[in-house]
Amino acid sequence: MTTKNWPVRAGPAALVWSLLYASGAALAAATPPAFGYTLLGKGTGTPYESAAALLYGAAAVLAYAMLRGPGRRRLPAAAWGVVGLCLVSGFGFLLSPLHLLFFLSRHQPPVDGAALANQACAVLGAVLWGCAALAHRRRRLGTCPYCGDRPPAEAVDARRAGLVAVAALVPYTALKTAWALGLTVGYTGEGRPGADPEYTSDLGLWLYDHGVDVTAVLAGLGMLLALALTRPWGRRLPRPLLLALGWAGAGALTPFGVFLTVVGALWWTGIAGGGPADHAPWVVAVAYGGFCLFGLALGRATFAHQRATRKICVRC
Repeated sequence: MTTKNWPVRAGPAALVWSLLYASGAALAAATPPAFGYTLLGKGTGTPYESAAALLYGAAAVLAYAMLRGPGRRRLPAAAWGVVGLCLVSGFGFLLSPLHLLFFLSRHQPPVDGAALANQACAVLGAVLWGCAALAHRRRRLGTCPYCGDRPPAEAVDARRAGLVAVAALVPYTALKTAWALGLTVGYTGEGRPGADPEYTSDLGLWLYDHGVDVTAVLAGLGMLLALALTRPWGRRLPRPLLLALGWAGAGALTPFGVFLTVVGALWWTGIAGGGPADHAPWVVAVAYGGFCLFGLALGRATFAHQRATRKICVRC
């Protein structure tokens, strides 16, 4: 599928991908090799592979229905649900760049090459399904299938999204920095919070001893990315790099943040347990749950930057 005719080929590509991915899941369920089919990088076995075969088989049926009924209104909404399913299946691949930080950690489990390749395929499916959903919606609305025949996103909305993304990470960054400086706010366990000597490398521990938490630094870089996507000075930075980081961050952190927000809220209100025993309930809901809002705002900022910096569509 090339960029010149992606609205035409996105639907058939999503159909073919769904058939192949569902067939692979069915084969994994029927034979000993798992072919890397997992749930969030953890759930494995025949039940998960059978469920994947059924879900992605249904996705193939949906793709066929979209090709046969370009004017149906509810199909794009279901297609975006498939995008979410693909991102859940490829969640580990979206976080795979964190393996580059191996020098800051130790005793980490080895990388499963088959699972990583499978997750990369799932992320590719998310891209194909997103293009198919977008093309179907634009075709139904009668707008330009390439650009949507709409003006660039409003700068005010983009700036707002950047500020929301920054604010969403302030609790986490402040908490982890406070822990690195020796404070124990929100920590109910014994010893020093935030750095586990069993999994943190000597370099990471040295930085932590000097008041620098690596994850807080990464959160700061995420804030900087959100601002770069929504401020004029960000236009001078490489567009493909900003868009790749923005969409990858939004796709990885939004489902992760939703999970932490739900767990933290249930634990905080006493409805259910299961949170970290050495953390106050509000820490999971407020500090860690902020990744959900950050992911959503980062996605909005990335979309605004993509629209505002695109080339003039010559097909309209």
